[in-house]
Order: sequence, then C-alpha cells, then structure tokens
Amino acid sequence: MKLLVLSNGHGEDVIAVRIIEQLQIVTNNLEIAALPIVGQGYAYSKLNIPIAGRVQQMPSGGFIYMGGNPLWSDVRGGLIKLTIEQLKLVRKWGKKDTAILAVGDIVPLLYAWLSKANFAFVGTAKSEYYLRNETDWLAKTSSLEKKFGSVYLPWERWLMSRNTCKAVFPRDSLTTKILQKWSIPADDLGNPMMDKITPEIKPSESEKFRVLLLAGSRMPESLRNWQQILTALLTVIDEFPAEKLEFLGAIAPALNLRVFIEAAVTYGWEIAEEKSQMVTLTKSSCDLILSQENYQQFLQQSDMAIAMAGTATEQFVGLGKPAVIMPGSGPQFTYAFAEAQSRLLGCSILMVDNPQQVGKAISQVMNDPQQLINMALNGKRRMGKAGAAKRIAHCLQKKLLKI
Repeated sequence: MKLLVLSNGHGEDVIAVRIIEQLQIVTNNLEIAALPIVGQGYAYSKLNIPIAGRVQQMPSGGFIYMGGNPLWSDVRGGLIKLTIEQLKLVRKWGKKDTAILAVGDIVPLLYAWLSKANFAFVGTAKSEYYLRNETDWLAKTSSLEKKFGSVYLPWERWLMSRNTCKAVFPRDSLTTKILQKWSIPADDLGNPMMDKITPEIKPSESEKFRVLLLAGSRMPESLRNWQQILTALLTVIDEFPAEKLEFLGAIAPALNLRVFIEAAVTYGWEIAEEKSQMVTLTKSSCDLILSQENYQQFLQQSDMAIAMAGTATEQFVGLGKPAVIMPGSGPQFTYAFAEAQSRLLGCSILMVDNPQQVGKAISQVMNDPQQLINMALNGKRRMGKAGAAKRIAHCLQKKLLKI
C-alpha cells in the first residue's frame, strides 16, 4: 500500500516526519512519499522520504494567510501554477491504492478530500484554546465565533466528517472533545510537537537563574527580534541585581551566528569564550551563551523564557515553564500573532507591550510560587505528553492503512 503525506509548512513537515518514523516501525510493505505544499521539504529529505512532485520556496515563507503583500508576492512567484500542479498530482495519487495523511490546516485537508482517497488529518494549526478554556468562552471571542461553535469552521468540520476521512488528530484534549460533537472521528492522542522534548531528569544544581532566549528562525526578522530581546535583558539585569543570571540564546541552525554575536557586542556584551558553535559573552557579572546545537539542553535547563517564536515557545511551555513574549515588527511575530499565542497557551504566557516591561514581568512571576505551579500544570495540560507520534502511527495502522 502507498501513503502520500501532505503538509504545508516547516513545522508541519517536522511533525509529519515524526509520525512517518513511527509508521516505519509499526508497518510493513508501506510505500511512503511526501508532498510539502509549502517550502522545499528538507525534513523529508533528511529521512530519505521521496518527494512526490515539484516543490518551490515562496517569497512569503508560508505566511500568505496574512494577505496583502505576502500573498501577492507568492502569486507573482508562481503560486497559482504550483497549486494547480499539486492538485493534479494529488488527484492522480488518489486513483492508486493510496491513503493520504494531511498535516497542517485546511489546505492539506482540502487536498486530501479532493484526492477521493481515504485520508487522515493531523490538525496542527487550530485549537479551541484560541476561543475558550475548559469552562467558558474567552472575553475576546466574538459572537460570530461563538455561533460557529468551534475554532474549526463549518466547512472544515464538513471535510473532517466525510466518509473518506478515517481519523482526525487534534492538537489537544479540549479540541478533540469539541470536534467529537459533530460525528468527526477525532482521537485524543496528544501533540507530536512535544515528542523528543523531554524534561530534565535531574534538577539542575546550579544556583544560577537561567533565562532562555528565543528570537525565531527567519531572517531578517529574527535579528530584529534579537535586538528587542537584548534590550529586554538590560531590564532583567536591573531587576535581579543580586542574582547569578545566565541567558541562554538558542539560535536557529540555519542562521548566521556571527550577526547575533555582533549585535550583542553593540549592546555592551563582551566576548569571553568562543568554542565550536557556542559563544559565551559577559556583562555586569552575567553570562550570555549563544549556541546553535544545544536547543534541547537549553530548554531543559532554563527557568523562564523571553520568547519571540512559535513552535519553540509552545515546546518550552509544554515542559511546564513560563514565558514572557512581546510583539515584534513581523512578518511572523506581530502583535496579532503574540496575542493569539497568549490565548493558545493561557496563563503560561506573560505578554508585554515592549522590552522595557520584561524585567518586572519576570520578577512578578518568580516571586509568586502559586502562579508558577499554575503555569506548570497549565502548560503540560495544553501541550500534552510526549509519545503522540507513536500513538498516532498505531491508530493510522488500524483505521487508515489496515495493514
């Protein structure tokens, strides 16, 4: 049997790959190919998963949902032609002995339905937490959103309730519970985003207060975010004059580390030590450590995060740790994105308007033990336990692949 995996974004590609890895363990005689709708599909290439059709990196980097200039730049870059090619390819695959796994939002979900093949959907983009918590609607939820009854709109629910849709895997328990009201085959199996992100087994014995710094993964936005974070660090140092502070900057591997070091130097940090892919800088008896290879370790070691990122922030909160976020100039981490993230992650997030407010926000949290406990419980509940990809793979074997 053949499985065609559809995904529309780098994060979605990574989640799809985690599920594929588990499928390769639990199934035999399954031929897998992937069609990354957005981007080049590097995550698939690393696992030697064949790409089913032509791929193309669009100017927007996948942020066409914002409309305006990013959308039109993609249209000029060949989006319409590429979309037509992809739809023809999916329809062609649907005529074979093929099942479809769609990972992402309505785009791969729609493609999967149009294939006329049996399919399953991993919903990574939407959560009921954007509109409500476990007890009631959020104050910012509009009357129209309440009338629709779910973060998934009626046409999305219609696609998920078709006979060819054999399984749906929402990103959290609350969303699963709501979708099940519409005869949608939704299973609460967890969020693959938390797979391979495990808490530190032994508590750190260090007396240092460690703050994780997340500036995002796309240039030039990530460098602009980094400059805001560097400004925020001054307020943290002022707020904790007696603390041994250590700031851990997890810089995305695809970026140029040197420009982040140079930016830190312009903010008064001095280079103390340079190793392969890791640099330590100092200022006012505080350490700033930058690395492109210690992401997992930094997540596990840190007590708090100053974050201007998407997936990385969610993973950190999923470990039961709090994060301070602030809007940037975009295109991704805008005020709208940060506000939506604060709804998604609830009380685990402290959203401030500007870098000057970061120090006081961190001080407020660290001096409130009960708030820290609430944040820890909330983060783990909203992001779920590790191992979701394995659970999803077993469910796919039973409900979709039947091999």
